[in-house]
Amino acid sequence: MGPVMRLVLLGPPGCGKGTQAKLLSRRNGLEHIGTGDLLRAAIRDQTPAGIAAKPEVDAGHLVPDDLVNELVAERFRRADRPLKYVLDGYPRRRGQAEFLDTVLAEVGLPLTGVLFMDVPDLEIINRVSGRWSCPKPGCKATYNTQKNPPKVPGICDDCGTVLVQRTDDHVETVRTRLVVYHEDTTALVGYYKQLGLLHSVTGEGEIEGVYGSLLQAMQPLAGEKKC
Repeated sequence: MGPVMRLVLLGPPGCGKGTQAKLLSRRNGLEHIGTGDLLRAAIRDQTPAGIAAKPEVDAGHLVPDDLVNELVAERFRRADRPLKYVLDGYPRRRGQAEFLDTVLAEVGLPLTGVLFMDVPDLEIINRVSGRWSCPKPGCKATYNTQKNPPKVPGICDDCGTVLVQRTDDHVETVRTRLVVYHEDTTALVGYYKQLGLLHSVTGEGEIEGVYGSLLQAMQPLAGEKKC
C-alpha cells in the first residue's frame, strides 16, 4: 500500500499547478480536486452549493468565497470522500485555509503537506503572455511563443487558423493578477509555514524536473523514499 498523501498545491497563475496536480494524481493514486471541476459537478448534480452558485456562473461572475468553501465541504462530507488527494487552486486565501482545516478535521482527513511552486514574476509574465491558441472548434491547439511556437508565426500548425490570445494572458492583465496573487498568498504561505506543513519547490524548469522536485519534497511527508 502506497503512502497516504493529502496535499495542497500552491503557486502563481501560470506556474504549472494544473499540470503537476494531474501528474501527482495519476502517478500516486490521489484524487485531483479543482474548484472548477467541483463547481461544474455541483451544478450538474444540483447540490445546494451548486444551485446557489449557478446564477453567479450564468451571469459570468466569480463565485464568492463562501460558496467555494461549501463546494469543497460538500465533496469531503460525502460518503465517497477521497482518502488521498491533491487540491489545486484552493485555498486561495487564509480564511479559506482555516475553513478547509476545520472541514478536514471533521472528517478525519487532515493535510499531510502543502507544496508551494515558487516561480519569479518575470518568468510567469513571459510564460503566460506567450500563450496563444487556435479558436477553431475541434482543434483548440495551444502554443507558446518561447517554448512551443507555431511553425508560421500566428498560424495554427494543425489547421491553418489564425491564433488568438485570451484577454487573461495579456501582459497588463498578468501583472494585475500577480499583484492580487501576492496579496492573498503572503498570508496563506505564512499560515501553512506556521503549521509546519509548507514545502517550497522551484517551479522553473521542465515538467518532469519540477515533478521530481515535488516528489523529493514529499519524501518526508510520505515516510518513504519512493512515491
